[in-house]
Amino acid sequence: MSAPHFDPADYLDLKETDHAAIFHGVTQAWEILPKLVHYLEEQLVPANFGRLIGSPVIGKSVYIGKGTVVEPGAFIKGPAWIGPNCQIRHGAYIRENVIIGAGSVIGNSTEIKNSFLFNGVQAPHFNYIGDSVVGAKAHLAAGVIVSNLKLSGDFIMIRSGETILTTGLRKFGALIGDEVEIGCNAVLNPGSVLGRKSMVYPGVSWRGILPASTIAKTATDIFERQA
Repeated sequence: MSAPHFDPADYLDLKETDHAAIFHGVTQAWEILPKLVHYLEEQLVPANFGRLIGSPVIGKSVYIGKGTVVEPGAFIKGPAWIGPNCQIRHGAYIRENVIIGAGSVIGNSTEIKNSFLFNGVQAPHFNYIGDSVVGAKAHLAAGVIVSNLKLSGDFIMIRSGETILTTGLRKFGALIGDEVEIGCNAVLNPGSVLGRKSMVYPGVSWRGILPASTIAKTATDIFERQA
């Protein structure tokens, strides 16, 4: 049986980012995560074309696009590349090796590290996104946690039927496709994969692969999502 395949184009609209080049030659979408550090070292030129309100903390290796607003109390450690017309709200904590696409919202008490967010992502309230790829217009409701490390510290595995795929990563949160909706206080366990336009109900602890256009009402009850 052949190994499962998670081609970026099957989950992500590469036109919805200014950084599609990082996906060149990538066969499994999460393979970009170890590349983020080198990509930002080579490509990022620190600059601020946005508007800072009050005195947010901005690290040396940070790019902020035109029209982006950074509110007081935000901490952008960097390296980080933040696109245009974003909202970085009070209490946001953006750590190392983060790319945030245009028009995204990073809100109060939201922490992001080593992750790639496409355009229009919303993580506006009490979210954690670690070592993840998040597709365009995905929405994480209040309290959503994307867990990135197994309690054992072992390499992250992805199970597809009877096949188990090793990602080669000890830290990998989730591959979240375009226009995914994740309800309040849901938890995505390490190595979760959510197809385009899928939905996870509030409070669900999800593990594994959720097909495109389906709804996870519990960890085991999955239904087709109506258009």
